[in-house]
Amino acid sequence: MTNADTTLPTLINPHDRALPLLTLTELRIAETQASAALPPYTLMARAGKSAASFLLEQITRDTSIEKSKQKVWLIAGPGNNGGDALILAAELHEAGIAVELCMPVEVKADDARWALATARAAGVPITADMPASLAGYTWLVDGMFGIGLTRELDGVFASVARQLTQRAKARPRKGGVLALDVPSGLDSDTGTVVGGKDSAAVHATHTVTFIAAKPGLFTAQGRDLAGSVTVAPIGLDCSQRTAVQLNAPELFAASLPPRDFATNKGTFGSLAVVGGDTGMCGAPILASRAALYTGAGKVHVALLGEGAPPYDPPHPELMLHAIDDLPLDTMDALAVGCGMGHGERATRVLHDVLRLDVPKLFDADALNLISKDASLAAEVTARGTQGDPCVLTPHPLEAARLLGTDAPTVQADRLAAARALAARFASVIVLKGTGTVIATPDGRIAINPTGNAALATCGTGDVLGGIIGALLAQHLPRFEAALAGVYLHGLAADTLSAQGHGPAGLTAGELAPMVRTLLNRLFYPSHG
Repeated sequence: MTNADTTLPTLINPHDRALPLLTLTELRIAETQASAALPPYTLMARAGKSAASFLLEQITRDTSIEKSKQKVWLIAGPGNNGGDALILAAELHEAGIAVELCMPVEVKADDARWALATARAAGVPITADMPASLAGYTWLVDGMFGIGLTRELDGVFASVARQLTQRAKARPRKGGVLALDVPSGLDSDTGTVVGGKDSAAVHATHTVTFIAAKPGLFTAQGRDLAGSVTVAPIGLDCSQRTAVQLNAPELFAASLPPRDFATNKGTFGSLAVVGGDTGMCGAPILASRAALYTGAGKVHVALLGEGAPPYDPPHPELMLHAIDDLPLDTMDALAVGCGMGHGERATRVLHDVLRLDVPKLFDADALNLISKDASLAAEVTARGTQGDPCVLTPHPLEAARLLGTDAPTVQADRLAAARALAARFASVIVLKGTGTVIATPDGRIAINPTGNAALATCGTGDVLGGIIGALLAQHLPRFEAALAGVYLHGLAADTLSAQGHGPAGLTAGELAPMVRTLLNRLFYPSHG
């Protein structure tokens, strides 16, 4: 290598770390400032070396194939992402790994031209032609396009993206598909595919992302396309550059109440789950059971409808009431909306609840009523501007109704939608979906990394509402309660799936006991 930089590669696993998530604009600023302070080509050299360090570790770990029999195929695009691939190829070649690099269009950028010269000097085999088959290679590397791609993949690059995706979806037991920085075709800000969901994009098994993690790797389609993400900071500290973070326990653990010996049920608050119109008491029961398992001291169920059971046989600890019989103003928190219906009585209940000086979460039917009633929406906003923000937990369609748009528009930029909701309603927003987005009116925002397809079943949203409601009752601040709730909810699904209980067929009611287990395992170790 001709670059004299001796910085050792650092690789970060995002698991359980509140990493900063930088947008394209923030990344460009960081790149420009670093390039001005460093010798030429330093960042590209570090990126290539970091990717090589990752891939060599993977190759070494795979004892089923001798290192001498490993074979890596790389494709380089015409820009700096192609330059990263060229340096990676040179590093692997010098480490004794057989490599072949395809460069359909010769690189053009100055840094990438340096990388091409470096790869040629190292003896990397470079061709403009695709091989007849990619089946003989252990690892395939996507170095076509990184951040900032503005048009959909076409031509040979679209064809390669489809071939790499086919390999990744085959779930190879040996090797895989590595994307450099971001999978080609992915918008790193939004997690959507450039050109639309039907356009070509690389589906990788692994992504090594440079400088900092990006929002689009953890939400929308990005979670599927990126696979397992590793961050290579390449010597830059970007922790203070953005308000967007990856959700992790360090953001909320300090807010959880201590479980000292000298505590009682009053210490951990009273929650009322408000909902359950006639024939719809299942949703509030699910939410209330989840609240019990999340540690609320007392859990009440305030039911709007007729014919509800007098108690919950599996959990007689729950206290069921007709809504008029429960003084909601004495509660420590309210979770409102599960199965409450869309009738006039539900609307009156919402107006009454909004007058109470009690932390409030609104979900499900409550959100739809707020979206239809301008006076309710104004009351929600007024609570927030008066220093008592509500917590709203919409899924994309509910979010669209609240914003007066449609679900595809919400999904096209989930961070922007969450910010817009937080500003419009002066509330803490939990925009559910893959890579749940949590946003506050003051601009803080987090993307949650836990959860999987096991949550794509009825009732899981009710369970989340009960979890967050229980944390509000335990006097967590709104943002921290939302962060903790979505993290534990998703982690419960991940843990149960790892045990074979998902992702197919996991029921919402199974989540709450696992939330209890995780809460105690992670945050309340035994005094013994």
